[in-house]
Amino acid sequence: MRRSGWFVAGVIAVAAATWLLWPKGAQIGNARFFKDQTYNFETIRVLTDTAPVGGDLAEVTLAVAKIKTGDAESWYAAWSEQGDRIAALAAKTTDATSKGDALLRAHTYYRAAEFFLDPHDPKRAAIWKKNLAAFYSGLDTLSVQYERISVPYGPGHHLNAVYFPGGSGAEAKPLIVMVGGFDSTMEELYFHFVAAAHRRGYSVLIYEGPGQGSVLRDQGLTFIADWEKPNSAVLDTFLASHPKPEKIVLIGESLGGYLAPRAAAFDPRIDGVIAYDAIYNAGEMAKRQVPKFVYWLRDHNYTGVLKLLSHRPQSPGSEWAAKNGMWTFGLSDPLAVADAFQTLTLEPVADRIGADVLLLAGTDDHFTPNGEIDKIKSSLTHARSVTSVVFDHASGGSEHCQLGAPSLWQSTVFDWIAKTYG
Repeated sequence: MRRSGWFVAGVIAVAAATWLLWPKGAQIGNARFFKDQTYNFETIRVLTDTAPVGGDLAEVTLAVAKIKTGDAESWYAAWSEQGDRIAALAAKTTDATSKGDALLRAHTYYRAAEFFLDPHDPKRAAIWKKNLAAFYSGLDTLSVQYERISVPYGPGHHLNAVYFPGGSGAEAKPLIVMVGGFDSTMEELYFHFVAAAHRRGYSVLIYEGPGQGSVLRDQGLTFIADWEKPNSAVLDTFLASHPKPEKIVLIGESLGGYLAPRAAAFDPRIDGVIAYDAIYNAGEMAKRQVPKFVYWLRDHNYTGVLKLLSHRPQSPGSEWAAKNGMWTFGLSDPLAVADAFQTLTLEPVADRIGADVLLLAGTDDHFTPNGEIDKIKSSLTHARSVTSVVFDHASGGSEHCQLGAPSLWQSTVFDWIAKTYG
């Protein structure tokens, strides 16, 4: 390469490093624990679970005080230590309610502990086992009714689901089916929605598909675009052994905002679909994380510069997103992850959705572009009804998945279900 070419490449490299290290994302409400958006967002994620006894404010702040931004090991150590402490507290507690609550809090801290670890770090497997053990022990101790279901899925594989039957009168209400997204776990959906639904008498079925939870960790199944396959397998297995509900409402959280509508496009058994947040083309999310000049470098075969950039320090969020993407999609190149996201689009199937649709979005969502909700609305040409709600900063629900404001988005969802299905 000529001297001028190296100069251009050097300028591009500096620009890329600046972009990667520049803080991104909006403030969540009035609370900020870290300058880095991803560390701050994940802290608020833990705090969001405190409402349904998934954590305690004092315990969270004690753990956060020990964490250094960008230091995955300090994040792991603080949360795993807190999980062990609360699990030990549960072991010596005799009151069943207090014991069960403590186990659920320990689960939340164990779930948080593994988040920033390298996907292949052996500590992940160990903390994952603690995570699951604490969760189901907590439910058992609290006498929460649930049924774990193994769903056959292709040769030698299975998906996992958990059914939480509602109380008296639940049969007259829609069955709510829920799936998470890019990094969520099936068990945390209990805190995000199941506990709230139970208080209102709904039956809820949650599940994890390829690229998620134990299906990824234990079987190595990675994300696929045609989500109707795992969703249909779950419904087939469940309905084969349970009474058919009058209505089925499918909720997708985070990347599930694409997965749920995609499944609804191919399954007439789904009467209603809720996307929070609404995602029309997940590729647009990926484009927000990768600057255009990086694609330009690849398209023009500047492999040396790309290799140089790959060894530059990155923001914690960028580093995590690349590693988690390669893990959950089964890829070895960060840019290939961005390419994989381009396949997650509702564009070719949105007009097939005939269900009632509720779309939620936040004005400060640092993952999903604001225009996504409008694209979906205009493409749902055969939906029975379409309702959209955009939460602004003043409402407290402007962040991705309305994190930090569960009561806000849940009240919107339950009002919509009641209004739509009586």
